[in-house]
Amino acid sequence: MIVAIDGPAATGKSTSAKKVARELGFIHLDTGAMYRCVTLAVLRNQITLDNESALSQLLDGLDIRLKKLDDELVVYLNGEDVSDEIRKAEVTSYVSIVSALSQVRNALVRIQRNIAKNQDCVVEGRDIGTIVFPDAKFKFFLVADDFVRAQRRQLDLIAIGEEKSIAVLVEEIRQRDFLDSKRSNSPLCKADDAIEIDTSKMTFDEQVAFMVNRVKK
Repeated sequence: MIVAIDGPAATGKSTSAKKVARELGFIHLDTGAMYRCVTLAVLRNQITLDNESALSQLLDGLDIRLKKLDDELVVYLNGEDVSDEIRKAEVTSYVSIVSALSQVRNALVRIQRNIAKNQDCVVEGRDIGTIVFPDAKFKFFLVADDFVRAQRRQLDLIAIGEEKSIAVLVEEIRQRDFLDSKRSNSPLCKADDAIEIDTSKMTFDEQVAFMVNRVKK
């Protein structure tokens, strides 16, 4: 069974998906972390996005692994723990551009489908219910007020030693929403059969309980 959780940045997808998966006894597949890994690799190797040959070679050589250690998702890129680095501002500001590339999306979608094959998974991202797993049994689409999302993002940055003002973060979030929703390949959008959840005024436990109860019903 696939449970798809989609939505824009900082609506609570990753934290909710992790807890929902634990409550259901499912595997948690964080597709956003996978796109961040590719973005980090592109930045490290200084690859220009119009260089399809170099990008193809990079994708062929990437080993992205997601492992659960002490109840935390640890992200490995070619054997290196990059869990914190992929959340830094430089990667965040570039990930929408990299993830919009058909070459990147096609490669990662194949990996994601292979991981979830014959397994019960909670999968979160931006196009899970529309493109990656359109036949998912349960689909949720999380939204939240821009200011609330900026506050959440600010806390994430503080946790890894970075700081930005709420005003700057609101602008960055709106820009990312625009890029994600307007890209030609797999744009951010709500599946027709997805249940929308506004997490602005919900506690973390409330939003998790809502999804878990719908799946168990």
